[in-house]
Amino acid sequence: MSLWLDFLGVEIRYVKTRNFGTIRVAEAGAHNDHAIIFQHGINGHFEAYAKNLIPLSKHFHVIAFDYVGHGLSSKPDCEYTPMMLAEQLGELMDAMGIAKAHLSGESLGGWVSALFAVRWPERVDRLMLNTAGGLPIVTEKGRQDLKHFIELNKRNIDNVPSYESVQARLHWLMHPDNHHMVNDELINLRLGIYLQPASRAVLPRLNEILAHHDDYLIPLEKLPQGTLFLWTEDNPIHDMETVKAAHARVEGSLLYVMKGLAAHWPQYEQPEEFNAVATKFFTDGSVA
Repeated sequence: MSLWLDFLGVEIRYVKTRNFGTIRVAEAGAHNDHAIIFQHGINGHFEAYAKNLIPLSKHFHVIAFDYVGHGLSSKPDCEYTPMMLAEQLGELMDAMGIAKAHLSGESLGGWVSALFAVRWPERVDRLMLNTAGGLPIVTEKGRQDLKHFIELNKRNIDNVPSYESVQARLHWLMHPDNHHMVNDELINLRLGIYLQPASRAVLPRLNEILAHHDDYLIPLEKLPQGTLFLWTEDNPIHDMETVKAAHARVEGSLLYVMKGLAAHWPQYEQPEEFNAVATKFFTDGSVA
């Protein structure tokens, strides 16, 4: 299915923030009372949630956006950190008139969501960390996975990004059984973003976030009770041992492991299961 068909009924617009420039936003279900803000991973863009916005807009006001420095949002020449992106989230919420929202982020998006929830708990309803970054790594495999991910990203920085390098990055995101979902449209969309001069200039700064992963770890004991860790058995970074250790440190937290085959993008690889879990969790705080 084309991304345009996935987004049929979604409003795509640009929102001006005080200090972070213009942010590209996808929005649906604005008439609903409770908002969910979805946040993508490093070097990503809001199309990561193409298969979730319309289904979840039946019950929620759903929003996805491109972080500053990513996608088609502004790309200032500055230092990028997870906390800086959390500040951008707050400014976007202000600009959109959203005082409080549910947060769901994958990878970097989960990392930023968690830091935001710790710094501004009064602005967060429920928190879903979807294959999130920023967790203390507890295994040698986990450390090697992070090293491999940094090296993979460097292929699109040290060289001019190509169809093949972007395809390899997207294959890393998904379970091998889902590689058919890595089609020309998705590859060329990301390649087109990466090849923009503004993107080429900022990509090295974005990847510094990974190089300093342990400097911005999530303070797990400060996360809200009822936080949901949504994971996969085949997540290529932050393995099951790491998330189980994190789950044990967050009082009252939930851990849901996807039943369908998925790697780092469960919301895209298994959208029906993900949407069902998200609907249940953001409705009553449970997953069963």
